[in-house]
Amino acid sequence: MAKIKKIVKSIKVDADKCNGCRACEIICSTFHATPKYSSVNPARARIQVISHRLKNIWLPVFAGEYAPAECMGRNKYVIDGKEYDDCAFCRASCPSRDFFKEPDSGLPLKCDMCQDDSSLSKPKCVEKCLNNVLTYEEKEEEVEEEVRLEDVQMGLEFMIDKYGFQNVLDTVSRIAVSKRG
Repeated sequence: MAKIKKIVKSIKVDADKCNGCRACEIICSTFHATPKYSSVNPARARIQVISHRLKNIWLPVFAGEYAPAECMGRNKYVIDGKEYDDCAFCRASCPSRDFFKEPDSGLPLKCDMCQDDSSLSKPKCVEKCLNNVLTYEEKEEEVEEEVRLEDVQMGLEFMIDKYGFQNVLDTVSRIAVSKRG
């Protein structure tokens, strides 16, 4: 195991500021439309604003990992006088609810932080949030990561296929010399 520094990206939610405008859902669904910005369908958004209008509760939740089974959590939480259940905090696409599923295919959705557009400094939902409910953060953390030789080999094979054996060899040699120097 080797310790490496990794950039961890996250979006913080200040639920007390949310008024349910759903600008985050709209921009997310248009950004992920095919082609980009060609349609608006909040059911395709990787963020959903969970609401209980009678209690004035608005809670933006991001799509997380797919869960193949329904969980057993049915706890209730009261935060600042507002009541929430476990599902309100859950980010999973699961069989017990329709959140975070592609409406046409039923495939699970996951927040990708809009990473397919490298020109963005932060995800579109954070950029377009009207009340500063969403805050984007990048933190550098040291994590232990196992280096698997299969991964190294696969990466090298990809580089050789893309750039050629001699270019990869020359680059590795140059890096080795600079590390020693």
